[in-house]
Amino acid sequence: MLSIDLIRENSESIRTMLVNRNYPEDALDSFLKVDLAWRTLVEEGNQLRRHRNQVADQIPKLKDAEKKERIKEMKVVANRIAEIDARLAELDLERSEIVLVIPNIPHETVPIGTGSDDNVLVRQMGEERQFDFKPKDHIQIGEDLDIIDFKRGAKIAGSGFYVLKGDGARLERALINFMLDLHGHQGYTEVFPPVVVNRGAVIGTGQYPKMKDDMYWCERDDLWLNPTAEVPVTNLLQDEILERDQLPISFTAYLPSFRREAGRSAEMRGIIRVHEFNKVELVKFVHPYNSYAELEHLLVDAEDVIRCLGLPYRILLLCTGDMGFASAKTYDIEVFAPGSNQWLECSSCSCFTDFQARRARIKFRPEPHLKSEFVHTLNGSGVALPRTMVSILENNQNSDGTVTIPEIIRPYMQGQELIE
Repeated sequence: MLSIDLIRENSESIRTMLVNRNYPEDALDSFLKVDLAWRTLVEEGNQLRRHRNQVADQIPKLKDAEKKERIKEMKVVANRIAEIDARLAELDLERSEIVLVIPNIPHETVPIGTGSDDNVLVRQMGEERQFDFKPKDHIQIGEDLDIIDFKRGAKIAGSGFYVLKGDGARLERALINFMLDLHGHQGYTEVFPPVVVNRGAVIGTGQYPKMKDDMYWCERDDLWLNPTAEVPVTNLLQDEILERDQLPISFTAYLPSFRREAGRSAEMRGIIRVHEFNKVELVKFVHPYNSYAELEHLLVDAEDVIRCLGLPYRILLLCTGDMGFASAKTYDIEVFAPGSNQWLECSSCSCFTDFQARRARIKFRPEPHLKSEFVHTLNGSGVALPRTMVSILENNQNSDGTVTIPEIIRPYMQGQELIE
């Protein structure tokens, strides 16, 4: 979240930011109204306390009648101070809740735009495959090879769920292990956190309250199925103060993640947009002075996955209107799926500055004698499996109906070269 002082002292800049990010200005207006009431009461309370202290010094020197009058007067003052303190607590809570729905400030290099059409192509790598036969989409490939079962997935869980079978399941497992091994070589520490998270965790990374309707909530225990492994991994350091020489900290994790995809039922065909998906996540905690340089390194680390798989891909710099709520700068990695003729996002790599760290209270101490500061956090998918699987199946399909397994994955599948 943004600091209260930052919003208060730069309200017009925040208003411009909200317009550029396609957010309503209501939250800012509400904040300014509540903050003004809070500051007015704080000043009244301070004046009353000063007056009470002055009178307290005078009372021992007064005669009985005047002393009783002053004491009576101070009781009224004390009651008013108590009323002010109670109201300040209410206003402080109200203001804190408003701050939770104000998005992060984009970096100056982020292009201003209203949606995906305004994103900027950074680079495109790999050649789109030219087929001498009509390529199938992943749905047909999965059904023909009996490696994806949509009907049984829907039978046991509903629409938006699927079952991987045989070599489909083995390929998914191989991809996860390959990614974790690759990121381990890149210097990330592997962790395996819980799939469910508490309310503090989803607040910490910015999913709550913004995305609460898109998450699965276990009401009885007030726990949430993680919408992305970013949530549990980032919150591993919640409420901690790190030493400067501990930074940067880099984690990688595999987890299944869950999203309701509310209001997107029209896009649920196949495995491009589903309710449950596997993903390998990259999370970094870094010093504020070099967080954007770390973002470029993070992007390369995620990009290595797609490059090793030999898939055509492109990198997009997202505009203000297409960025995630908590992000200050985001790159998307998209892979090409020739069977459906689509570019599919398989990773978003973002720098959140201190936005998440402030919510999750993750700090570091620049020097032993200095006050602690908030770290900067970054994360990226390294990468999400369903759309990567789509691209592999559609790019590596053969005219005889088989699919060639990427060479880098074959050691994880006991040397197998084809799915047939």
